[in-house]
Amino acid sequence: MAGKLLSSFIFILLFPAAAMAAEGLDSGDTAWMIVSTALVMMMTPAGLALFYGGLSRYKNLLNTIAMTMVAYCLGSVIWVMWGYTLAFGPDHAGLVGGLDYLFLNGIGVDSLSGTIPTYVFLLFQMTFAGITVALVLGSIVDRMKFSSWVVFTILWLTFIYSPVAHWAWGGGWMGEMGALDFAGGTVVHINAGVAGLVLSMMVGKRIGYGKDAMFPSSITLTALGAALLWFGWFGFNAGSELAADGVAGSAFLVTNTSAAMGALAWMGAEWAVTRKPTVLGLASGIVAGLVAITPAAGFVNMPASLVIGLFAGILGYVSVSKLKNMLGYDDSLDAFGVHGLCGIWGALATGIFANPAVTDGARGLFYGNPGQLWVQFLSIIGTAAFSAVGTFAVAYLTKLITGGLRVDPEEEIAGLDNAQHGERAFEIQNI
Repeated sequence: MAGKLLSSFIFILLFPAAAMAAEGLDSGDTAWMIVSTALVMMMTPAGLALFYGGLSRYKNLLNTIAMTMVAYCLGSVIWVMWGYTLAFGPDHAGLVGGLDYLFLNGIGVDSLSGTIPTYVFLLFQMTFAGITVALVLGSIVDRMKFSSWVVFTILWLTFIYSPVAHWAWGGGWMGEMGALDFAGGTVVHINAGVAGLVLSMMVGKRIGYGKDAMFPSSITLTALGAALLWFGWFGFNAGSELAADGVAGSAFLVTNTSAAMGALAWMGAEWAVTRKPTVLGLASGIVAGLVAITPAAGFVNMPASLVIGLFAGILGYVSVSKLKNMLGYDDSLDAFGVHGLCGIWGALATGIFANPAVTDGARGLFYGNPGQLWVQFLSIIGTAAFSAVGTFAVAYLTKLITGGLRVDPEEEIAGLDNAQHGERAFEIQNI
């Protein structure tokens, strides 16, 4: 007996990773999730910053990048202080998590979430929080005060994002109802898209909107940003399986397929209407396809991803080229048109195409469960309504705290790079 205890003790000292594996930790899953977390982290301060920065006007490029980066920085700090416990703490009435994990209290290096360290899980989820609020930025580029954006980000992550994440993934009412959201169709894209629409209406239209030409500063930066987003999205979707297994591989496959199909569909629709296939159209179609497949990635097969990407590309193009002008709102970089509407399509498509052969227990309309489509619809309505009302309240509170949401007209006309940051993205010379 003593010999067995001694040998076990020596084994733990020499091979701690193997000992942890015996208790539930899987080194392969852990390695994959660390990589996935790094991929998703890259999406915000690199991919989205370049994508949004290139779409903004030249005089606001640095301001757009700064607002994207500060959103991720604030999200990183807020998440480990109180965001994680609000999202994944013990459930309170299906609405929000408790404060048991405030400042990560009670979580240590040996804590596990499934087969991976809890630290890795919470960092993976932190990257989702950071990019979600950064997506909202696309609706108010060119005109919101940097100080107001900072305050809005803190409040929105606390009171809007964290509860919605709890609803879907932390034991809240949406998950208990059986809503399927593999990687963030409702939590990330519908939530951010609706928030962006509300915030854009509260801030108001840009000076000269609908009258003056507002050209992007660099389609090259936008295309590069789209490529980085596509690359990082593999961690976003395949990583949401939280394991290195066949479902993760399937999510990887359908993510790439839907993105490619979305790009081709947007390009085709644009080509048919304007006779010119643009690089901006291709880049936007990639993102539309990625958004739509996100809630479905771990539940659908490859043929379904073709359909999801196809409709996402067409829907994105129509919303950007027609719907926005028809309704008259100024969503600067089309956060609602691409993320909100394509997120809604993706959530509904999950209820249609969820295939039990991919994930056991996930069964949509086409596989004999029409009720799943109704559940998805309720999750969309619940998320959109809460995001709309909550964002209005958060933006109003931000306005009271900072004295206004919008920059002065003189600063808006001159450009926010210099007015807000004292910098310029480009050195313009008279030749």
